[in-house]
Amino acid sequence: MEPTFTKEGELTLLSDTTNQPKASIDIELAEDEWEIREGLMYRKSMETRQGMLFIMGAEERQSFWMLNTYIALDIIFADREGTIVSIATNVQPHALDPVSSGQPAFYVLEVVAGFTAQHNIQVGDRFEWNRM
Repeated sequence: MEPTFTKEGELTLLSDTTNQPKASIDIELAEDEWEIREGLMYRKSMETRQGMLFIMGAEERQSFWMLNTYIALDIIFADREGTIVSIATNVQPHALDPVSSGQPAFYVLEVVAGFTAQHNIQVGDRFEWNRM
């Protein structure tokens, strides 16, 4: 049975220059070792206004891969304050090559591929989120 999205919070992406909202999404949280390892594996779809926020527990270089992931994703890496430090776009399903933050990151946000281009999300932008 395919895992389903469970809304656990809301997240707003903000412009680094104007502090104006660029996009808002519902988020599911990945906080413990099991949730982080499982991520979006085995899901066949996700809405464009949904994402998974990984809370990594340490601000360090992060690395993800797409084993058993069926959705092309944009992966947004952010520091402890929610400032975006790097973005990997259009990461293809089932890719085994690691996708690295390249810089220390505390949060990792996975959204459907094309989301960052559609909303002009860039390094330096930031996000704020709240738990439901």
